[in-house]
Order: sequence, then structure tokens, then C-alpha cells
Amino acid sequence: MARLADPPVSRGDVQDAGPARQPKAPLRFRLREPITGLLFVLPMLALFVVFRFVPAFGAVGMSFTDYKISGEYDFIGVDNYARLLDDPVFAVSLKATLVYAAVYVPFTVLVALGTALLLNSVVWGRGLFRGMLFMPYVTSFVFAGLIWRFVYEIDGLINGLLGRADLGPVDFLGDTSLVLPSLAAVSAWKGFGYSMLILVAGLKAIPRSYLEAALVDGANAWQRFRLVVLPLLRPALFFVLVIETIGAFQVFDTIYVMTGGGPVRASYTLVYALFDQGFRFFDFGYAATIGVVLFAIVLIVSLIQRLFLDREPT
Repeated sequence: MARLADPPVSRGDVQDAGPARQPKAPLRFRLREPITGLLFVLPMLALFVVFRFVPAFGAVGMSFTDYKISGEYDFIGVDNYARLLDDPVFAVSLKATLVYAAVYVPFTVLVALGTALLLNSVVWGRGLFRGMLFMPYVTSFVFAGLIWRFVYEIDGLINGLLGRADLGPVDFLGDTSLVLPSLAAVSAWKGFGYSMLILVAGLKAIPRSYLEAALVDGANAWQRFRLVVLPLLRPALFFVLVIETIGAFQVFDTIYVMTGGGPVRASYTLVYALFDQGFRFFDFGYAATIGVVLFAIVLIVSLIQRLFLDREPT
């Protein structure tokens, strides 16, 4: 019996069949690329573990001991934490840190956001202005502290200008109600440049078509910022808030140079208390306890910030 010929296949049927599936490469070739990338990252990861994780876990363990400079220690359980709750100096340092952070973080973020918006609207000389505004960030904390201490002194620059206006001198670093805002202003001047660059990058990532569409719909400048820019800027804004919050709770250099924790411990922050306990009284166990509590506070504040930023805009 004669074999029937196969029906002709049209060109469209061949195209509909799609390209032939490529055979999978052997497993060793598929794993080569991620392993190669891991080898490049491994040295930095090892340094991060050695200089970050190991000291952090060591500090947690040390907080349950009475570790002294001699290297001898005994396990004392939660005695250091109980001592912390009854320590009036810790309460003073916690209050000073919270007040400093409450002034520094909003002020720095607002200044960084404002300058980022201005830079984003500048057409000519944007790189020049960006470099000038970023310059304080790369200066030394010690150098900046010495310069601003001269500016704040009774016979310094600001009081000299106030004297020309027949206004009385202001003791910025000697008044307990002014010292923390004065220090926060110095730190904001020093550190807002980094946050500004992060926010500028976030603004650059916003498609211009969104703003043009809002403009066509009749949105004014404030509505475009609130309804378009701000929601799309949230990831960068959250990063800036976390970084600035961590910096506020870790402040030490500026205070050490300008006030030494004074007057009457008005600027005696948690890190300054940690420094005193560890390197003045050599009570490393108690200093580690302060460090652990400081880490917990920063973590809680960062989580609260994340919850607020994750809320849908109304």
C-alpha cells in the first residue's frame, strides 16, 4: 500500500512553532558566574565580618561581664543592665542624645532636601554648586569643630556681628539650652552634603513625563511635589533618614572638640558616656552595655521611621 505524503507545512505554521529550545548548559558552567562574583566579594565580606560582626557579638557578650583593662572578668548576668536603669548619668546622656537627634535629623534632612530640589532645577553650574555644597562633608570633624568653636565663642564671629547690631552676646556653647542646637547646626553643616547627593540621585530617577502629566492636569508646584515627587523619593528619603539618625546617635567628635560634654553634662551624649566608661574609668563591661542599648535604640527608631514611610499617602 502506498504511503500517503505528509501534508505541506505553511510558513506561518513554522513561525508559530517558535524557536527551538536551547539545551541547558552543564551545572558547573551555570555556577561559574555566581561563584566568580562571590570570589570578588569575599575579601570585603571577610573584612566586614571580622571588623563589624565579631566586635558586635563580642560587645554583647562583654555586656554580661565585669570586664576590666587587666583582661580578667566574671560573668555577672544582667547586673550591668540593672545598673544602667538606676544610673542618673545614663539618664542624662540618653536625654541629651534624644534632644540632639530630634534637632539634628529633621533639620539636616530638610536642608538636604531643599538644596537637592534647588540643584535639580539649576541649569548652569550644577556641578560647581554641588561640589561647593559637598565640600564641608569631606572636612575633618576636628577641624570643623575648632573653626565653629571660634565662631560660637563670646568674642567670636557671631557675637561680633551681634555687637555691631547692638545686641547682647550669646553664649552658644555655655548655655545649657543652646548648646545642643548649636552643636546640631555644626553637624548639619558638616554632614548634609552626603544626604543631598543621595536625594539628587533620587530626583534624577523620577521620570520627567510624570511631572509633565501632572502639570497638564493643572497641578501646582506644591501638588507636584507632594503627589509625584515625594512618593517616588521615599526609598532615597528613607535611606537618608536612617543614615542621619544613626549619625545623630553616634555623635562624638564634634562634642569632644567643642564642649567636652558640658556645660554641666548638657551635651553629654550616649557615645560620650560610653567613651568615659571605657577609656576613662576602664569599665569595659558597662561601656559595652551602653553600646548594646544604643544599638537597640537606633534599631527601634529606624523601624518606626520605616513604618511611617511605608504608609500610603492620603
